Amino acid sequence: MKQEFLLPDLGEGLTEAEIVQWLVAEGDTVTLNQTLAEVETAKAIVELPSPHAGVITSLHAAAGDVVLVGAPLVGFEIEGQAVTTPGTPATAEVEEGSGPNLVGYGAAPSTGRPQRRARRAVSAATAVASDVDVRVAAPHDDIAVMPAPPVRGERPRSTPPVRAYAKGLGVDLVLVSAELGDRVITRADVDAYRERIGQRGAGGPLETVEVSTPSAAPAQAVRGERATTRIPIRGVRKHTAEAMVQSAFTAPHVTTFHTVDVTATTDLIASLRASAKPDAPRIGVLTVVAKAVCLALSAFPGLNSRWDGEAGEIVQQHFVDLGIAAATERGLIVPIIRDAERMPLGELAAAVAELTRTARSGKTPPADLVGGTFSLTNIGVFGIDAGTPILPPGQTGILALGAVRRLPWEHKGEVALRDVMTLSLSFDHRIVDGAEGAQFLKAVADVLQEPGRAMLLG
Repeated sequence: MKQEFLLPDLGEGLTEAEIVQWLVAEGDTVTLNQTLAEVETAKAIVELPSPHAGVITSLHAAAGDVVLVGAPLVGFEIEGQAVTTPGTPATAEVEEGSGPNLVGYGAAPSTGRPQRRARRAVSAATAVASDVDVRVAAPHDDIAVMPAPPVRGERPRSTPPVRAYAKGLGVDLVLVSAELGDRVITRADVDAYRERIGQRGAGGPLETVEVSTPSAAPAQAVRGERATTRIPIRGVRKHTAEAMVQSAFTAPHVTTFHTVDVTATTDLIASLRASAKPDAPRIGVLTVVAKAVCLALSAFPGLNSRWDGEAGEIVQQHFVDLGIAAATERGLIVPIIRDAERMPLGELAAAVAELTRTARSGKTPPADLVGGTFSLTNIGVFGIDAGTPILPPGQTGILALGAVRRLPWEHKGEVALRDVMTLSLSFDHRIVDGAEGAQFLKAVADVLQEPGRAMLLG
């Protein structure tokens, strides 16, 4: 019998998801829990497991489409089950004794092995292993730009926007792939191929081209040598924009700066690395700053509070769920390290490393992106010295780490080359006065200038 699988709520009350990639096709026989697709919510890319074992009769959306929660997503042919319609729950129990057994939306028992192997992602971890190493000149923990999407088989390697772009221009990506070999095809590759086969003609300006693309893909209009690209506001970018607007126009931001000599911290990091075991997590400036922040928050709890306007209260939180901003290809996300104040330095370094690996893969769970109490953003990895970070909604403080630079600096009455870094603290002036914000920033800086001062805060 036929069974319709409706898109479930993937967590945190999300209302829609975008299909990134189907891993199955119509006619495939799938097993229980086999991954059907990767979908992108406002917070993360999620693998969608099959709630049934059976034959796929229909896919109700294409890659790039946005599907509302509760809308039909996949049609199944399942032996011995009754029909459900789009108005019924996605995990309806349709037969006595066949209760749900898949977390989230239930499943039917398996009826056999798949007849066709689903496409599987090739891990990108090995390709970016060298990127995880801490930079020598400025030893920040690396959480910046993420690598390209994972490689998939059975089709030329490209992203949905590039496939749509090529289709609109009449370019066959199979032919482009034959020339390029085993690498991801970009827009530039499509344009170069089109140039080589003479579709643009010799000499003279380009004709006006309106590219028809799916709703999820950027649309580009070309006229002469000038071009514009329209990129749909979806997924992480949409969520980030809404959150930043909410924060900027709700909490009155104040940013204060402090430049500090961190030579003692960089010397400590070098010493710890020299004596560390080969499999020990790498400790960097970000890790030490994170520890200093956790210690300082215990002395200045206002920075670890939230504003409850409905109750007319300031809620002080006596735990630190530390957010670490990470710039990914999908946009900015802020994964959370829970109970960071309880972690010794080595454990905190391991948590930062795991957070980085998960963010790189695009697999950060939605639950790990909410509920932070204070955040860090490491702009130093981009070579930037200072900035005015915007608070994540619901938080009172965010600290930006600038680049560590070797500069002439006054030290013990003389000028010497020292490792120097600027800290930028933004805070909610409804909760924290300027004096408390300055004192908190000074406490963090003191630990970086003299790590032994951590004993006074601990």
